[in-house]
Parts: sequence; C-alpha cells; structure tokens
Amino acid sequence: MSTGGNTSHEGRRGRRERESAAVVTVDTRGTVTGWSKGAGSLLGYTAAQAVGRPAARLLASEPAETAAAVAALRRADVWRGTAAVRHRDGGRLELGLVACPLLDADGGTRGFVVTVNAMAQPPDADPLTVEATVAQAPVSMSAVDTEERYIRLNSAACGVLGRTEEELRGRFFSDTIAIGDHDSQNFLEHLRRVNRTGKPLHYESYTNALSSPRVHAWNIHMWPVRDADEQQRGVAVLAFDSSEQYWARQRLLLLKEAGTAIGTTLDVVRTAEELAQLAVPVLGDYGTVDLLDSVMRGEEPTEGPVNNDVRLRRVSHKAADPRITTAAVELGGLETYPESSPPARCLTTGRPALSRLGDPGFTLWIGANETRAAMVRERGVHSLMAIPLRARGITLGVAVFTRAQRAEPFEQDDVVLAEELASRAAVCIDNARRYTREHTTALALQRSLLTQRMPGQNAVEFASRYLPAGSRAGVGGDWFDVIPLSGNRVALVVGDVVGHGIHASAAMGRLRTAVRTLADVDLPPDELLTHLDDLVSHLAEDDDAAVSAAEATGEFGATCLYAVYDPVSRSCAMASAGHLPPAVRLPDGTVELFGIVPGPPLGVGAVPFEVTERELPEGSVLALCTDGLIVGRDRDVDAGLQQLCEVLAAHPDGAGTPDPRDGAGPGPDSGEPGSPEPDSLEALCDRVMSTLLPDRPTDDAALLVTRTRALHSDQVASWELTGDPAQVADARDNASAQLAAWGLTEAAFVTELVVSELVTNAIRYGADPIRLRLIRDRTLICEVSDGSSTAPHLRRAHAFDEGGRGLLLVAQLTQSWGTRQTASGKTIWAEQVLTPLEF
Repeated sequence: MSTGGNTSHEGRRGRRERESAAVVTVDTRGTVTGWSKGAGSLLGYTAAQAVGRPAARLLASEPAETAAAVAALRRADVWRGTAAVRHRDGGRLELGLVACPLLDADGGTRGFVVTVNAMAQPPDADPLTVEATVAQAPVSMSAVDTEERYIRLNSAACGVLGRTEEELRGRFFSDTIAIGDHDSQNFLEHLRRVNRTGKPLHYESYTNALSSPRVHAWNIHMWPVRDADEQQRGVAVLAFDSSEQYWARQRLLLLKEAGTAIGTTLDVVRTAEELAQLAVPVLGDYGTVDLLDSVMRGEEPTEGPVNNDVRLRRVSHKAADPRITTAAVELGGLETYPESSPPARCLTTGRPALSRLGDPGFTLWIGANETRAAMVRERGVHSLMAIPLRARGITLGVAVFTRAQRAEPFEQDDVVLAEELASRAAVCIDNARRYTREHTTALALQRSLLTQRMPGQNAVEFASRYLPAGSRAGVGGDWFDVIPLSGNRVALVVGDVVGHGIHASAAMGRLRTAVRTLADVDLPPDELLTHLDDLVSHLAEDDDAAVSAAEATGEFGATCLYAVYDPVSRSCAMASAGHLPPAVRLPDGTVELFGIVPGPPLGVGAVPFEVTERELPEGSVLALCTDGLIVGRDRDVDAGLQQLCEVLAAHPDGAGTPDPRDGAGPGPDSGEPGSPEPDSLEALCDRVMSTLLPDRPTDDAALLVTRTRALHSDQVASWELTGDPAQVADARDNASAQLAAWGLTEAAFVTELVVSELVTNAIRYGADPIRLRLIRDRTLICEVSDGSSTAPHLRRAHAFDEGGRGLLLVAQLTQSWGTRQTASGKTIWAEQVLTPLEF
C-alpha cells in the first residue's frame, strides 16, 4: 500500500514538473517554431515531429474556439486561459495556458511563447469542490468588494462575527462593527491599504471575537482579488486564531522577563512589588502580595504551611487600570484571612486555590469586608487565584490575582504560570529576608563595636558621621575613635578593615579594642601601629579567622591612621598604616593635606612605620576619613582628596581667633563686634558627606572632623628639679602656691601628698633631669618626669616594710594614675577630679 501511494505521489509530482517545463514558441502564422523537452514529455511529440507544423493541429478544441483564442491573443499583451490539447496517443488534456508575445527590435510581434499554467482550473472541474473547501474551512475566510461590502463569508467567519452570511452579505464592513474600537479601526485601516495599493499584507491582532467576550490572538492575512482581466474586485481576508500559540509565547516571555525583573534588589518589599508589576496585567487585572510579619523583620518563619489565623502584612498591590489606586487593605496594613477564604486555604494547604464569584468561600470572604465587597461589585471581579509564596520549605506569604476586565476566568494554565512566577519571587524574597537578617545583625554588631559615647576631653572639639553602604555587600569594617590620653592629650583614630559583612565588623571590633588597649599604654603612634600590625598578622594566621576572612573578603587586611594631639605644646604626631592622609584647615583658611609618610597596610609586617609631627595652631580643623568617602566610580583617590580640601576651604573658620587671656584681642566667644563665628563641625560634616558621597554609596564611609583647642600659659605650671632629696619640700611648696593662685586650695592636701610621693620616687629611683608639671583643665593633673625608662609599679607592702605604700596612696587618692615613656625617659602622672566650683 505504501509503495503504491508513493508511486501515485511521484507520478503527480512528475506531471507537475513536466507541465512547469512545457514551453512552445509559435510564429505569427501559427506555426510551431520551438519545442522544449518538457513539452515533448507532456504531449508525446518530439521536436522534429512538432516544429514546423501548425499549432492548431495540437489543439483538440473546436475551430471556432481556437479562432477566438487566437484573436484574444493578438489583442492582449498576455493571455491566460484553458484549452484542450491532443496527446500523440490521441488522448485529450485540459491545460491552463499562458501566452506572451515575442517582440523584434522594432517592437513588432514576431511570435508567441506559450507555457502551461499547472495551477489553472480545468473548465470541467466541479465548482462545488472549491466552494465547499472555502465554506467548510476551520479558519475564518471572507471577502469584501472595493466598496468594503461583504461578498462572501465562510462558516468560521460568521461564527467569529456572530451573524449569518445572509445577514452580512452586501453590508458595509463599517456597519457591522464598532469603528471606535481600536482593533476594529486597525483592521479597517489594513483593509483599505490593500484596496488602495493592491499589495497583500499580514499582521497580528489581539482582540476578542464579536460573538464571545474571550480575548483572542489573530493572525490575519489580506490579499487583493482580481478577475480574469487582472482588475481588482475586492480583498480576501483569512484570520487564523493563534491564541494558544500567542499565550504560549506570552508565558515564555513572562518567565524570561521574570528572571531579570524579579529580585533586582535585596529588598523584601521591592521584590514583592516586582512580582505584582510583572503579573499585572498579563496574568490578572489586579494583584496583591501579603507577607508574614516575621519575613518583614528578617526572622525565620515556621517551616511548612501556616495556620489560617496568621496575620499578614500588605506589601504590594497593582491594578491594570491606572485609575485604581486603593485597595481593601492599604499598603503596610495587616490582614487576617478567614478560614474559608481562598487565600487562607492556600496558606494552610500550601497549594494554589482557584475561586469564582458565587463560590461559598469567595462569597463569605467578600461579604466579611464591606470595603472589599463594594470594590468587587464596582470593578466586576469574577475570578480569583491565590498562590502561596514558598521557598526552601517555608511559607512566606500569599499572592492573590483577580480578573474583572478580562471575561474569561482563571484556568489551570494560568495557575501553572502563576506558580512559576511565585516560586521565583519567593526565592528572591527569602534571599532578601536572609540578607535583611544578616544585615541587621551586622549593623547591630557594628553599632555595638563603634564608639557610642565619646569620653570627655578638652583637647579637641569634634563631630563625626558614619554611613553604611547601600549595596548588597553589607556593612563594612570602617571605624573611628577619640581616645583621651594622659596629660590632657587626645588620640584620633580612623581605620578600615577590608571587606564587608559580619566578619569585617568583628575584625573591626578586634582592632578597635586593640587600639584602645595600646593607647592606654600611651605608646607613640609608630609603636602602636607596629603592635597592631603584629595583631593583624596573628589574626591572618589563625585558622578560624582565615576561613572567616576568606568567606567574607578573600583576604584579611586593614588600614589605620593614629594621631596624638597635645593641647599644651599644640603639636600633632601622626602615623599611617596604608590609610589616607587627613586634610587640615588652618585658622587663616589655608587647606592642605597633612604631610604624613604612608606606611604599608596592617598585616604586611617587617616594614617600620614613620611618625610625622607638626604644630597645629589653636582652631585648626582636621578631617580624617575612610576611602569610602573619597573614592568613587568616577573619582580616584587624588581627585577625592582634592574635593575634600575644596569643601573645607569653602567654609572658613573663625574658631582660631586669639584668646583674650593671651592679650591678643577678642576671643571667639567674646561677643564683640567683628568676631567671626566658628564654623559648626556638625554642619561641616553634613556638607562633606553630601558633597562627596553618591546617592547610593557602594562602600561604608566614616568621617571624623576635629577642631584643636589649646591650654594657655595660665593653665600650666612646671618646675625643674635636681636629685637632691631636699627638693621634695620645695616641690610641695611650689605646688601649694600654684593651687592657691588657681583657687584650688581644697585640693592642696591631696596634691601635696601626690607631689611628695612622685618626686621622691623620681629622686630615689630615677635619673636627671627631673621635672614637675601641673595642668589645670577639666581635671587637675600632676606629672613628674625623669630620665629613667624604668616604670614603677604597685606592690603589696608587708607590715614591717619601710616603703612600697606611696603609689598605693596615690592610686587611692586620685581618679587615675599611670606612666608613659618619653624620648628622654618616662613620665608618671596622677589625675584628680575637680568639683564644678573648683573648675
């Protein structure tokens, strides 16, 4: 059977090929002058048998018909028609023929070329065959005349229009549809274009059939219809319902878009908004997303489905109609779904829930909220779909979609698509939730490690800012500190740990604690950074720390700037471990970078750090910062530092005007005319941050701005002593006299005892030169320096020991005491608290 079928098919194909290759040329007298192999194959004559014979002998038509055909051929440039042709074996073939004239050089006709038109319909073919084919075609086929009146419509076209052919035939197209409709107007414009240009066209339309409210996608072909004389008589229209293919493409496009449109940020609310915006209006006319409150806080929800009495928070809603801006539950509001409602069923089962207007659960739910019921009535909501948002076995919330403008209800294909979108969105929401939890934890850790309350000191006035990065990297390891030191000095610190996240914050806390501990020992800046460098090297060698650092940043490193300012000498000593230099604004308005010698970052090891020291006039402003403030996508370090200097220079400072106690004129707080107001450090911080930071910084930024103060000559008294024990009494007398001059006689007893013990120790155990200094500021500080580097220490004196109790008395009678190494030896100091009246 298969062989016979193939043979028949091959036979038909062979005949078409012979027909398409059959070419005969005839002169003006009707004699055959040329004969193709195709013509010989089709009719059985060889070229020798056909050429030179009258062409009329090849025809089986009546003489009158042949004469009419020849006359028509002479009148027309191209002739098309059918003719009965005689085969060599005597058989009769009905062939469609096309004849074209052959022209000579003068334009005269010297013959004709006759070819076979295999597509022409033979005259004895059954007209009902074509008619029935068109009428019964499953696609919509119709034809209109040049006046846009219906000529023919098949049954499928009548079904689309919702009318019979008798009702439509002869009527104008514009009378049968609503021309105001966009899709109908578009159809009419295409129809008129084909009528006007005579060229076929194809386009796609997305509209509903007049006989049904369901929306369809149409593939529409239009082409001109001509008669035998090639005159255009109308336009034929074929409309193929491609809704299934259209929706399949839309689903694929929607899923493709979901891969990039959902989860663009690590923000829970923004991700929920992206889901609603993507699904509406493609999937539904209105959509909402509700999440568990625990998800909003970044907490871990309970695994599996949730109870139906759980309260959810509305985080997103979207309507296809832009005029709809309200909902039954406002954004941020809480909602508890009743047990029978579709969203509650969805939450308790963990599976999608479909419902339509009239379902008992749908009716009860709508009726329980008058606002929701009114909205359903006004908007014509008729179908609802609730999809659970679940990721990693955890229910995060529910997405609800409704239809009103689109008449067709939700179907299973819609559920499958909505589940896929919800699944992707749920993973992104869970990622955002987990990020929120880690980010909140890191911020809490960082805030606990950063300085919350700066200790009191009078060496500098300061203001600070810290801004965590707004990127996905999370909080970083930037920190700053102001540490009071002995002798009314102050340490200024700013540092940055490489990387972001909890590990960077923890490493920052370690380093900040280490800096405070080393500062308490009163080490010089270069020695302090050396010890800090050793600590970082040990942290990098630690197995656990190395693993943590690798997870967070891929390496362990940090930079640090440590400065010590002395308000008595007004000198500032500074050392840097790979950190940016600070900017300095002098009282005269000059702005420059502090000329430090930068050392390597912490953790490199084996490279010494260098101290840079310079005098800063009272009222000088120092701006210390991390690279997150300076470096940007379009700005390098040099450009950032230059911009920082420009911001400082744009706001001159009057805080450095001479103090009246020095006899040099009015002070900044004198209130006399002409005294410039000092620039507010808080305002300066705000200007620096707003100028240098982008809208969405990618790195943490820390800024510490200080204005130096100075202790004047009437607040400091010092005496040079020798190694003679008799100098102890002179030291006590000098201290008592100075306290009386300062009005601090109530502190004289303790001060005399402290001076006596410290000077005695210096004479007995120290070396020349010996010096006593008293400093009056917030506290009263007594310092005794000598040329020995041996530091004293407390010891427990036994009952019969003659010594060992002096430092114990000093520790008990004063607020604090300590020792620090100097370039020429050491200094032992003790600090007493002054009452407000004394101060």
